[in-house]
Amino acid sequence: MSNENNNQNINSKDFIIGALVGGIVGAASALLMAPKSGKELRNNLSDQAGTIRDKSSEWSSMAKDKSSTIARTVSEQSNQVAGKVKELSTSIRRDLNNWRNKGQEVLDESADAYGEITTQVEEEAARQPDPLATEEDLVKNKY
Repeated sequence: MSNENNNQNINSKDFIIGALVGGIVGAASALLMAPKSGKELRNNLSDQAGTIRDKSSEWSSMAKDKSSTIARTVSEQSNQVAGKVKELSTSIRRDLNNWRNKGQEVLDESADAYGEITTQVEEEAARQPDPLATEEDLVKNKY
């Protein structure tokens, strides 16, 4: 598919180049073959050259203006995008740090609660009689 597009682009370029060269050759031959005197022909050629020079200057200045405008716009937009990316990354870092701190708080609270529960279970287990103890052991330990 891309090979077809590439061939089509090359064919289009060749056609445009051929059309331009043919137009220039045709215009030059028409000027040279026209039934005019040498002085008239030189004046016409001079006028046409001046016109072409003026047009090319106009096009050149327009191209410079447009390219500088495009460059300025691209620069401004890239600065805006860079600023937004920087702002977003700062926000994400801040949120991650907040979540990390909250996670540490929850972990600390869980560890404290686990410690308290373990202590309570051990104390309760110490107060309970041994289920395998004999009646004599229970009386002896005053259960």
